[in-house]
Amino acid sequence: MSGARPFRVTVYASSSERIDPAFLAVAEDLGRRIAERGWDLVWGGGRFGLMGAVSRGARAAGGRTIGVILQQFIDKNVHCDAANEMSSVTDMRLRKRGLDESGDAFVALPGGLGTMEELLEVLSFRQLGLHDKPIVILDALGYWQPLLRMFEHGFAGGFIQPHFRGIYSVARDPAQAIEQITAGPARPAAARDARGGGTG
Repeated sequence: MSGARPFRVTVYASSSERIDPAFLAVAEDLGRRIAERGWDLVWGGGRFGLMGAVSRGARAAGGRTIGVILQQFIDKNVHCDAANEMSSVTDMRLRKRGLDESGDAFVALPGGLGTMEELLEVLSFRQLGLHDKPIVILDALGYWQPLLRMFEHGFAGGFIQPHFRGIYSVARDPAQAIEQITAGPARPAAARDARGGGTG
């Protein structure tokens, strides 16, 4: 699953320190499993919250970590100074682009508005055919259930075409997330409806 460089997994995750520690254990486990597969971790470059935990897990297992972070966060000293590579960018659009383009697969750990935005954007790009990479929603402790119900609401109301259910998978734990990445990108269940090609 790799070319000239190691396979890379981009992980979107919260940087909050005010969350249940059980989420931190999940993130560390994911990072460790990514490294054990010989894959590189690409993440938002922070050292706190789930961001910090996933990168610690990867490094503890001997993995390479590649961060993409705003310069203002480096100036505030919230970045991880143990990363193998750290790209500094000037705005969030460049940050998201760096995370998207660096990854060969995507995993969304629990997170807030920023994580949700990153997940939805990479899903919409997949829907438009702009990439063909696995997208895994890691539903740790049921965190993503409300969003998944919103997706079902969109499918039921005709706002999301039914065959786009196949553009992402949902994992219950890091082990299943790794299995789903290894299986390759999810596929739309049917050919795109010729009457609609938008992201809405």
